[in-house]
Order: sequence, then C-alpha cells, then structure tokens
Amino acid sequence: MNSIILKPQKDKAIRHRHPWVFSGAIEKVIGFPGNGETIQILDSRNQFLALGSYSPNSQIRSRVWTFRKEAIDQQFFRQRIQNSIDRRNKFRQECDDSAWRIVHGESDLMPGLIVDQYNGIMVVQFLSSGVEYYRKDILAALKETTGINCIYERSDVDVRRLEGLSERSGLISGDTPKELIITEDNKKFLVQIATGQKTGFYLDQRVNRKIVAGYCAQKEVLNVFSYTGAFSVYAAANNAAHVVSVDSSSPALEVARRNFILNDLDVNSAEWIVEDAFQYLRKLRTQGRQFDVIILDPPKFAVTAKQVEKAARGYKDINMLAFQLLRPGGILATFSCSGGLSEALFQKIVADAALDGGVDAVILERLQQGLDHPIGLNFPEGAYLKGLICMRD
Repeated sequence: MNSIILKPQKDKAIRHRHPWVFSGAIEKVIGFPGNGETIQILDSRNQFLALGSYSPNSQIRSRVWTFRKEAIDQQFFRQRIQNSIDRRNKFRQECDDSAWRIVHGESDLMPGLIVDQYNGIMVVQFLSSGVEYYRKDILAALKETTGINCIYERSDVDVRRLEGLSERSGLISGDTPKELIITEDNKKFLVQIATGQKTGFYLDQRVNRKIVAGYCAQKEVLNVFSYTGAFSVYAAANNAAHVVSVDSSSPALEVARRNFILNDLDVNSAEWIVEDAFQYLRKLRTQGRQFDVIILDPPKFAVTAKQVEKAARGYKDINMLAFQLLRPGGILATFSCSGGLSEALFQKIVADAALDGGVDAVILERLQQGLDHPIGLNFPEGAYLKGLICMRD
C-alpha cells in the first residue's frame, strides 16, 4: 500500500486522534497514490498510525478513515453510516421533525461526507477526494442502511476545488420533487433541494431558532440575511409584533413569504426587503430606525483560515451596525458559520463592534449547531457554528 511518512515530532495530532494531516507535516510519500486513494500514515520511524485518503492538491494532504488496519470498503461505510444514524436516534425520537443531518463529515468519522435527510429524500455532498473516490460504495451503503433510494447530490461548492475536484449537482437515483415541505418544531418549511443554499435548508440552526424566538414576543424584529425566513417564521409564530426580513435574493424572500402562508401567519404584517444587508443597515441607521431584536445569520465570510482577517472586518461592520440599530435593552442574536473563526475571536469581534458602535452589551447565551451536527471530541474545527445572544444596555 502507498504510504506517507511524517516528519519527526509531527505525529502528535494524529496520535491524539485528529483526522487531518497537513502537507507541511509530511517527510516523504512512498509510492504514487492517486487523488482520493487510501494510504498508510506512518510516523518518522515507519510505525503505523492510521489509514487515510490522499489529496495531492489540498493543504490537508490526508484525512483519516481509521486508526486501525482494516478494509476501506462498502461494509466499512455501511457500519459508519449505521453508527451515525444510531447516534442520532435518541434526539430524533424526542420530536417529530422530518428533516435531519444523518452524516456530518469528520465528526461522524467520514471526512468530507455530508448527508441530509428531508422526509424520504437524501441530499448528499462529497466534499473531499476520499469520499469522491469511494462514491459508489458510499451511495450503495447509504441506500442499504437507510432503505432510501431517492438521492440528490449538491456537491456544487467551492471547497471541492481545493481537493482538485470539479463541482457537481444533480439527481443520483429515484425521483425528487423540485421542492418539498418539511416539518420542524410543528412548523412547515419549503425546501428547494436543487437550488437552495447548502443542501436546501439550514438544519444546523434548528435549536437556535427556537431559542431566539423566545426573545421575540411582542417585539419589533429585524432578520438580516434571512434567506427563506426560518428565523422570521419562528419569531412571528411566537407573536412578534412586526418582522422585517432582509436578503439579497428575491427568490429566497418569495419562499419566505410562502413559508409564512404555510404556517398561517399574516404575510402583510411583515416586511420583505430585497437589498444588500450592509447597505440596508446603513440606510436604517440614517433613518434613525430601531428594533427590539436583531438576528444576524450571514453566510460564511471565511472559507479558509487565510480569509479570517478579511472576514473579521465584515463581521465587525455588520455587528456594529446592528448594535446601533438596537433600542436600549434590545437583543442581538449574532452568528458566524466560518469554521476558521474561533469562538474566542468571534466574541472579540462582537465586543469590538459594540465598542465602535458606542454601546455597552452583555452576553446572555452562547449558541452552537444542533445535535444532529455533532462535534468530534478531537476535532474542534467541527464547532463551526458560533452564536451569541447579547443584550444592549
């Protein structure tokens, strides 16, 4: 089998069960592994550490499959998928939601594989060269394990280019509708799996939507980067006095309107603003308009660690504007889904935003992704979604 040999003193992360090997840690490549092929990972004394996929184009040169010597085949993936499903059974039994993430990449010991289930449909993302290499085995294992034949692929994301892969999207098997309706916390939402962001819906905010809605009763709410209005639906369903949803996508806001109708909410009691978020918030500041609750759930500003500095400026600007638009005693629910941005740095950015905005604030709650998006104990990068609920003095 082809192998990589690590440099002396560069095996600590692997020995602590971190699933990534960066290019700078590699002393030598033995053989000629192709993109995605399984290799042995050896320490500087040629001792076995793990089996992983090989990605010659990525800074993450290898992603670990297993720390044991075992076959990487369809049975391997079948067992990993079953373990992932079993891990979620308790949570799924406690509610009747119809949409869940059933495989969450590295944290479910399947680096680069994302599988979301919407009713009887699976939407998959193959984000690394390793899962791309074993694509057929993984798809067969998914069908066998879940009993679901209807699979749609949404591997149309930039991160595949870092792995030397082209983007891909489309129906894999079965028959999928252009849109479907899911239920979450007794609320209904339209999901467009072929054209929506990510796999069609932000399942990772499941718990946070309910928490934030608890602050919205009888309040004027501004939902920025609202997408299809899930936070807005939760706020309105919890008797918010007025909800303003802002997004740059007119089609997304049209779905948001339809989500209000689906949930028997008054569309005319809300505002729907198609505009750039930064420009619109500055316009509101000029107008002197203020809100009781502001929700900031922007897209990923930093895809890689190199982009964090630029992303930090964007997060600071948007949070500063939000603080200035809050009434005294108002609530800011602010999020970042940039994996390269640590929780500590995100808090510092929000603190600096309040300072530059000329307001004082305190943190009431810290939020993270839902339980179907677990965080590997030895994979802190898995804690990508960070949220703060702050109250302005």
